[in-house]
Amino acid sequence: MNRRTTFATRGLAIAAALSLGLAACSTSTDEGSDDSADGGDTSSSSETDDQLVVGTLLPLTGTLAFLGPPEVAGVGLAVQEINEAGGVLGNDATIVSADSGDTTDLNVSTQSATDLINQDADVMIGAASSSVSLNVVDMVTAAGVMQISPANTSNTLSGYSDLFARTAPPDTVQGAALGTLMLDGGATKVGLLVQNEDYGTGLRDNVQQTLESGGAEVVYGGSDSGQEFQPGESNFSAQVTDLLAQDPDAIGVIAFDETKAIVTELVAQGWEMGAKTFFCDGNTASYEEDFEPGTLEGVLGTIPGANAEGEFKERLDTYSVDEEGEELTSYAYGPESYDATILAALAAVRGGSADGQTIADNIKQVSGSEGGTEVSTFAEGVEALEAGDEINYKPVSGGGPLNEDNDPSSALIGVYEYDGNNVQQFTRAVEGKI
Repeated sequence: MNRRTTFATRGLAIAAALSLGLAACSTSTDEGSDDSADGGDTSSSSETDDQLVVGTLLPLTGTLAFLGPPEVAGVGLAVQEINEAGGVLGNDATIVSADSGDTTDLNVSTQSATDLINQDADVMIGAASSSVSLNVVDMVTAAGVMQISPANTSNTLSGYSDLFARTAPPDTVQGAALGTLMLDGGATKVGLLVQNEDYGTGLRDNVQQTLESGGAEVVYGGSDSGQEFQPGESNFSAQVTDLLAQDPDAIGVIAFDETKAIVTELVAQGWEMGAKTFFCDGNTASYEEDFEPGTLEGVLGTIPGANAEGEFKERLDTYSVDEEGEELTSYAYGPESYDATILAALAAVRGGSADGQTIADNIKQVSGSEGGTEVSTFAEGVEALEAGDEINYKPVSGGGPLNEDNDPSSALIGVYEYDGNNVQQFTRAVEGKI
């Protein structure tokens, strides 16, 4: 699926994007910014770049490959609608795609990021894995490319670089939501199966903090326990045996595709899944083809961001079928990928150039850090910017304006429950502040 795709302009009509409310913002302004006709800051760019090249560093293979299709669709749909609205600075935006792989072979992401840089990407959307982003972010920053992750949640990445931003919230938000979900279910003794990399341990630490603040105890897999497993592990017999020996009343699984082997072992050793088992964004996916019906019924999971629904979901579905040739079975981080691309394009318009540094210098402002006219589509944003207004882009993912760390200042966390077919079903969303 590695390819370069150019979307031709298809007219001036653009569909209105489904939007959710934003919360209060943190302000971060650029020195030297001027309020010219396009409202932009062009001081950072010594040479104007008038074509936006969007590189995607998304998981087409590996343990997070289930996240690839909705993220690819989110970026592609955004670029399609950008070009239907006239493009960026008068030119069609283009996409260059690469595979991020996962943490079992970081050479994949290193080579892919190098390829995207060599193909003159102005902005890189990705990676999905926080550890993969940490593997390439210094290289991407040094190349002057803006990186926007739709799915990274590691606290390590907050404020990491002016050229790094994300449309997903840090682990503090999901950790609090997941821990609270366990407490609300009556958990007092929790066992955690945690993969040993930045995402897994970071989310675990935040879940544990919430649990302990609520009076519960982590009896296995806690911080400093040394009981994490390595990414790509396939045999969980010993870990599950040791965990169940602690007599937990709830189990949290913080993993990626390893979850299939974990669930198989838990069931084999007599653990009753249901409402006392909890997943996270790394594994709240459809397992309809993997387990007997009813295996996961009642299991709860959390995914940062809004649930794709209504017209926006239909647009994602249509794009994926028409352009990628596959139906979506998960929508996780599709909205965030769409928003990341729209924000980058609007930042380029505001700054008058599509280069990475200009995007970095303007992305907070178009996200609403300075207030401004509320817009929910690229076309509306361009119209307001050309009128000399500041804008406040209302993302379909429901996040707040970017704060001083380039994190969304507020975010929604979706809560999902598995049905009898082992498919996750959205039940509700809770809002968290950062």
